[in-house]
Amino acid sequence: MNWEMIFGLANLWALLGWLALALAPKREIVVPIVFFAGSVLLACLYASCIIPVMAGWISDGGPVGRPAADMTSVAGVMALFDSPGGATIGWIHYLAFDLFVGIWIARNADAHKISRWLQAPILFFTLMAGPIGLLLYLLLRQLKAEKPDNAMLPS
Repeated sequence: MNWEMIFGLANLWALLGWLALALAPKREIVVPIVFFAGSVLLACLYASCIIPVMAGWISDGGPVGRPAADMTSVAGVMALFDSPGGATIGWIHYLAFDLFVGIWIARNADAHKISRWLQAPILFFTLMAGPIGLLLYLLLRQLKAEKPDNAMLPS
């Protein structure tokens, strides 16, 4: 399996989703397209890669003789990421979830009338360091004068 190609295509696909989310007009059709064409397709790619690797149907390209890859110990997770396939699969996981969180932030910020100028840096931080972008957005919502009943909970 060409893990380098899959890695590059997933990166490009996610970047297109982020660009659409940040730059496209906020019409009703835009966010569902970014959601289905971005996060959902990345999730499908993730599933189509991790299932055959974990089942042993395809190789992750890692070194022979390393500890078994599993998700129940640090050593097992390190073994999973110690391969081109494991690193690619892990990266696709991040891409799919960070884009999903970015979509939620953009929709929620629009619903709460938070300007695109304030959204832009938060979306950038969500792209580059997902949980920091989410934290910044939740803090912004908490500080916003016209906050919802519970600004910290997703709505």
